[in-house]
Formats: sequence, C-alpha cells, structure tokens
Amino acid sequence: MDWIGDAWQDITTPQPVPSSTTVLLTAAGVLLILLVPVAWHVARHGLTIVHEAAHATVAVLVGRRLSGIRVHSDTSGLTVSVGKPRGPGMVATVAAGYTGPALLGVGAAWLLSRGYAVALLWILLVVLALVLVQIRNWYGLWAVLVTGALLVAVTVWGSATVQSIAAYAVTWFLLLGAPRAVLEMQSERRRGRRRGVPDTSDAGLLGRLTHTPGALWVAILLLVCLAALALGAVWLIGLQV
Repeated sequence: MDWIGDAWQDITTPQPVPSSTTVLLTAAGVLLILLVPVAWHVARHGLTIVHEAAHATVAVLVGRRLSGIRVHSDTSGLTVSVGKPRGPGMVATVAAGYTGPALLGVGAAWLLSRGYAVALLWILLVVLALVLVQIRNWYGLWAVLVTGALLVAVTVWGSATVQSIAAYAVTWFLLLGAPRAVLEMQSERRRGRRRGVPDTSDAGLLGRLTHTPGALWVAILLLVCLAALALGAVWLIGLQV
C-alpha cells in the first residue's frame, strides 16, 4: 500500500511552479494544435469528453436521470438524460456543455498557480473514470480509454517536469479550446442555415428553450469562455489582478 501513500503525498504537496517562459511556450504549443486542422481534429476528442461530462454533471445536479454518453469519430458527442423537457434545469444542462471546459480550465489554472500539478492530473483521471462508466458506444469507449491511458502514463510514471508540462498543456487546451469550439459551432450553424438544415446545436436548443435567438446564446457562451481564458491566463502566467 506504499504507492497509495506516495500518491497522496504527491497530490497534497505543491510542486515548483515553472517559469513564465515555460508556461508561455506551452501555451504556444497548444495554440499551434488548435490552428492545425489535423491536430485539432484529434485533440478535439478530449474537449468533447469534457463537454459531455459537463452536460452529465449538471444534469445530475439539477435532478435529471443520466442515461449515457456517446462520443463520435467526427468529434461530436451526445449526453442523454431524462427529466423535464423545459425549465431552468434543462437550460443549465444544455448551457454546461460549451462552458464546462472553460470553467474546468479556470479551476485547473487556479490549482496550477498554487503548484498542484499532480493533484490536477488525478482530478482529470477521476473525471475520465466517471465518464467511462457512462459511455454507451464503442468509439466513445475507445476515445476515453486512450485518453485515460495517456493521462495515467504521465501521472504515474512521468517525471515531475513531464507532469508539470502536461498539466499546463491540458489547462491551456481547455482554456483556448473552449472559445474555439464555440466559434466552430457558430460556423456549423451558418452552414446548416444555408443548406436549410434544422439547428440542432446547443445554442439553437437554448434559443428554443428560452424563446430567444440562438445567436444570443452563441454570444453568451463565447463571452463566458473568453472571460475564463482571461482569468485563467492571469493565474497561469502569474500576473497580478
């Protein structure tokens, strides 16, 4: 049982915070991934997992019954929950998807600013484990297992430097990827309108639930993600508010 004690000590002991140069270089690397289409398509699966986990978490918190999560090869996902089809609980559940990665990124940035890189990695592993038991399709199972295997390798066998860089990379990916995903959703909404396809996006659903334009919800989701990015960046690079 010594490894449990060692793991707990690593989780609860702050690690040295890397230099601002290292943090910014990590951000630049993540930004490059977001800008290269092939790299973004692969990495986007991780954001989808967090997106669906956020839907699921809020659904449970507002009293809905979770039926399962699916992650698809085109990086889309689906979380099914049972409950009232309208009302504040449903609005909160739908709104959680695109804001979830951003808010998780803010929490991660706060932890990293205090040196808890290993603690963050273990938290992410717990999130993946909770998603795993709710996955209802083979591709989603594969995506979660591969992501989990990579995270386990870094968390359990990685050096302190590797763990720190990985924790910062994941955090930057959540913060930078969240607004990227919202803009991507809006582009898909525009393409759908041109083809006459019904708007099935989260923004479109939020618009129908609240009797407001879907574009308003795109703006709200984007503002939340950008605010999270700004706050997270302040914590990550050590600026004073």
